[in-house]
Amino acid sequence: MEWKPDKSNEFPLYKQISNFFEARILNGELPPGSKLPSERNLAKSFQVNRSTVNSALEELKAMGLIETLVGAGTVVSDHLTREQGRLPNWSQYINEGFYQPNNPVNQMINQLIQTDKDMINFGIGELNKDLLPVDVLTHIHRQITFDNDLGYQHIQGNIKLRETISSHLKDYRNIEASASSIIVTSGAQQAIHLIIQCLLSPGDSVAIEDPSYAYSLPIFHSEGLKTYFLPVYEDGVDPEEVLSLYQKHRIKMIFLNPIHQNPTGHTLSIEKRQRMMEICSKYGIAIVEDDPYSLTGYQDNNLPPLKSLDSHGLVLYISSLSKVLSSGLRVGWIAGPQPVIQRIADLKQQIDFGHPNFSQLYATELLRSSQLDDHLISLRNRLKVRRDVTAKALTELLPDEISFSLPDGGIHLWCKLTNQKIDSHLLFKHAIKQGVVFAPGKTLGSEKHYMRFTFSRPDSDLIKKGIERLEQALRKYLKSRS
Repeated sequence: MEWKPDKSNEFPLYKQISNFFEARILNGELPPGSKLPSERNLAKSFQVNRSTVNSALEELKAMGLIETLVGAGTVVSDHLTREQGRLPNWSQYINEGFYQPNNPVNQMINQLIQTDKDMINFGIGELNKDLLPVDVLTHIHRQITFDNDLGYQHIQGNIKLRETISSHLKDYRNIEASASSIIVTSGAQQAIHLIIQCLLSPGDSVAIEDPSYAYSLPIFHSEGLKTYFLPVYEDGVDPEEVLSLYQKHRIKMIFLNPIHQNPTGHTLSIEKRQRMMEICSKYGIAIVEDDPYSLTGYQDNNLPPLKSLDSHGLVLYISSLSKVLSSGLRVGWIAGPQPVIQRIADLKQQIDFGHPNFSQLYATELLRSSQLDDHLISLRNRLKVRRDVTAKALTELLPDEISFSLPDGGIHLWCKLTNQKIDSHLLFKHAIKQGVVFAPGKTLGSEKHYMRFTFSRPDSDLIKKGIERLEQALRKYLKSRS
């Protein structure tokens, strides 16, 4: 929670907390049935003792505003509903809504990193602020002028930005895409949502990688898609398995992250790329290529995206600035056949009437900046250092417990617990208590003894400390099972 009690105020802290909740309950912000966080989490969030939180909750109970239910925790009481007449059952609306909630583990990670500033975060796939081109952004902020760019833009996005993205794709990724075949989105995740909502219908069959970031997205289930899985090998998914899925289930679309795949770090080989394009071209299978990491390769032998091999309009290419420049700008894009892009743009206009102009102007200048190449070189070097620091800490502290292979790009380290009886989801719960979070394998579709560490997220000087906390968590987990 963003609100904190004022410790400089003479008014008792517990009263400030009880008043805070009382106001939110009485104005309907917390409707009947809303669950309150645990005392422990509230104490962390408010930075007070648990006894202070307990006193506040007891006062709210005495007022009849909250109650503790067996198996449900502390919830807002429904007595106000009974007194004031029938109100909407918001809990029922929430539970029966069309879109499914995020995985509880992902929800927990997001909550923990907001409320516990001491938490070392290997769980969120983004860059640490130290890896961002702050000096470049500051320079752009001073130089940028808005002219006539404050009104509504083209529904596909600012034309200057789309032209810049077109040049960027040709120069950096060997992709030919005109400005009219590009739409600007609020990052890659929105791009995936728009594609699914525009081009697929409930009951359609699709294939995603396993494990993968796509697996963690509820959108596939929410839209009623039949989802099949493609195992990720060291050289990427097997095109023959795509063919098999088409023959058995008539899959219409596949979602691939072929370069430095999240979470494995593997890259689809050139032979498999060519065979993939051949199969999909023959059977009319659409490819959605998510490419957040191709500019983060640590070596010079990086393979180009699938889209660069596409001469038939098979591939809808997604990328963004999040993993190389700034996730906060929320700028991504889709490149594909013009009729598809126009249809997606029409839906996006219905949702938000276009992308914010300010972030588009910043993105344009970032991609045009003469300092972009220097930043990318620096970013790749620093990511490699972070990867090596993480790998060294794991090797030194948990040499017999965890194994992994080093990725040659990206921001993740995919690890396997050598004791396959260990459930990384249960280990995650112990890790929280030690002050470190990671992504359990099951949230990404893998078996229970896998885990993902995002080495780009924590401060570099906290990486080893985070692994030390993980070691402590693993010892406590094993002790609890003995």
